[in-house]
Amino acid sequence: MLQQPTNTSLRNFLIIWLGQLVSGIGSQMTGIALEIWAWETTGQATTLALVGFFGLLPSIIITPISGVLVDRYNRKLLMMLGDTVAVLATITLLFLYINNLLQIWHLYVAAAFVGTFSQFQYLAYSASVSLMIPKQHYTRASSLEFLSHHSAIIIAPALAGYFYKVIGLFGIWLIDISTFIVAISSILFIPILQPAQTAEKQEDFWQNLGYGVRYLTAHKSLLLLLVINLLFFFAHDLGGSLYIPMILARTGNDTLVLGNLITAAGFGGVLGALIVNKWGGFKDKIRGILLGMIGVGLTKIVFGLGRTLWVWIPPQFLCSLSFTAGGSADNAIWLSKVAPNVQGRVFAARSLLLQLASAVAVLVAGPLADKVFIPAFTQESSMAGLLGGIFGTGTAGGLAMLYVICAVCMFLVGLAGFSVPLLRNLEKILPDYEEKAAAE
Repeated sequence: MLQQPTNTSLRNFLIIWLGQLVSGIGSQMTGIALEIWAWETTGQATTLALVGFFGLLPSIIITPISGVLVDRYNRKLLMMLGDTVAVLATITLLFLYINNLLQIWHLYVAAAFVGTFSQFQYLAYSASVSLMIPKQHYTRASSLEFLSHHSAIIIAPALAGYFYKVIGLFGIWLIDISTFIVAISSILFIPILQPAQTAEKQEDFWQNLGYGVRYLTAHKSLLLLLVINLLFFFAHDLGGSLYIPMILARTGNDTLVLGNLITAAGFGGVLGALIVNKWGGFKDKIRGILLGMIGVGLTKIVFGLGRTLWVWIPPQFLCSLSFTAGGSADNAIWLSKVAPNVQGRVFAARSLLLQLASAVAVLVAGPLADKVFIPAFTQESSMAGLLGGIFGTGTAGGLAMLYVICAVCMFLVGLAGFSVPLLRNLEKILPDYEEKAAAE
């Protein structure tokens, strides 16, 4: 029988969440400071992209294995392991830096190690939420994740930019190490419930690697929800890859405008999370997910057609708000429909497919922009004459058109979801895991 969350476990969740929020801000500060250092050292944008690549690739490879381990072993220890490896990597880089030994390739190795073990930490944390939070608070708990993400977007860049000048990379690393200690302590002294032991855990380890995919194929409504998300995030991440280049091309490399837009996005996400947390989110969660997708698509269409800061800020703000409202409902669905003892493997399969969709989107975005859309909007091209009045011409015009196409696709994905009964009625078709366990 599954252990039920209590008010005490809800308090414990909030303590752990607060520790992860503090740690996340410290990690983002370090990431930004390292990007500044790498740019000052090499002057090459490829260097920065490779750090992200080496952080993402091991995460994709290790995801199926991490899902099995999360369901088999103590989730509290796995969460602590992820934070511990991250702080050890930070200490190692700090040692190399103070001894003038730090090189760019060290960042690649550190990113690979942290990316690998952070996947364990993320899955263990995600799979523990339903054991700490009563079902009626799943959407609120999910909104807190968006709150921490967007709070870091607002706070970390400002602090990193200031502290980099005042105390340098060394000082920022010390702050980051301190935030990791807060995160690890918040987990160490808090009891985290474990899912009920089942016979499934005795299955062959390699057979368990494919359990998440088998589970999804057996639950068609959840599979459809994942497919809708894959289509949405493919378009979202493809367009997201164009975001910074499009803004810089529109504004003549005005980083102040870019910073203001990122801040607006952060405030929109924070407000969205606070609203969902107070309100409790959509009762019809599928409706909330699809309306969120439609809202993101519409606001990004307006954003892509805009050309000035004051046209961009409102849709940027509303986009983050819509994204948070829809995303919180989506996470709540998965928490309520998938039993805690298999969440590690199922969430791993979901995470793997979403990461692959994101990776493919990022890979095709550059060639599409550079080889197709930007050349199509040169001054002498027929496309520029036909659509230049809408999107502009040159690099900015080509990027804007591709960005708007991605936004239209997001809007259509959300709209199409309402026409699929198996998805629209998911909450009626598929019982919550507690109801299913009681019936059995």
